[in-house]
Amino acid sequence: MLSAEKLRWNGNFLWTLDSNKSELTRLGFASSGDSLLRLEAVSLDEELLRALDFVQYDDSTFIIPDYSGDSRFCLVSRQGKLLRKIGTIPTTNEDTLKNARPALAQAWWSFIDYNPRNGVLAAVTQLGEVLEIYNLKDSTHIVRIGPNGEPEFQIAQGYGIPTGIMGFSDIQVTDSAIYVVFQGRAFKDIMQKAKQGINLPDGGQYIYVFSLEGKPLRKYVLDHYIHGISVDEQKGIIIATDVNKDEPIIEYRYHSAAKEKTHLVRIKNKPVLSYDDSVM
Repeated sequence: MLSAEKLRWNGNFLWTLDSNKSELTRLGFASSGDSLLRLEAVSLDEELLRALDFVQYDDSTFIIPDYSGDSRFCLVSRQGKLLRKIGTIPTTNEDTLKNARPALAQAWWSFIDYNPRNGVLAAVTQLGEVLEIYNLKDSTHIVRIGPNGEPEFQIAQGYGIPTGIMGFSDIQVTDSAIYVVFQGRAFKDIMQKAKQGINLPDGGQYIYVFSLEGKPLRKYVLDHYIHGISVDEQKGIIIATDVNKDEPIIEYRYHSAAKEKTHLVRIKNKPVLSYDDSVM
């Protein structure tokens, strides 16, 4: 039985990540075209802590976030071996970075995406409001910190317990922009609603769009709470997943490329929030 926390389609094959097994699996279509076949399994190095996300850098290398806190990312070979670690968590909390890196890495757990055509690797934090952009072609690193700041947490028995907000829940790097899903709910509000017996929708109601250099371009306000997105800029379509619904797949059309009427609600375009920025 195949289980997967993350799926990546590279245009030819489907790669999946099973975090419990620490295993990447490559799937391909059968000759009939109506089923997937398991073509390759890659067991990840024991030096890697439980991987929760990955991207394919090239045919021989994967990039996986470093959950030890020692660095930001791990470069892993096609055989699953750790090649090297790169980057650091861009926190201003130097004491925690020095003395409690595993807890810090938990709080800075991020969603990542990579576009091999422009060399942009981007990450957004699940807590707080931080966007990181790594251009692997010219080695530049840009950090954008939103109004809600860095991930906020308290350390209890070596673990990072979130205290701030739920931040981002997905990211996609296209050829011309970076699209992210943002939630923005405070944990204290979530807990208060739970005590009142109110279950809030799961996911975010906003999509932020940034340039490849991290400049805020626009903010979309949705009529659903979503988690994952797939953006087709040429067709002007965003496909999203709403886990709160029995039919979770939603399609949004967001510019003049949509020539046909659709029962799906169009995205409302509103001004983007201001962002503080720093270049590292």
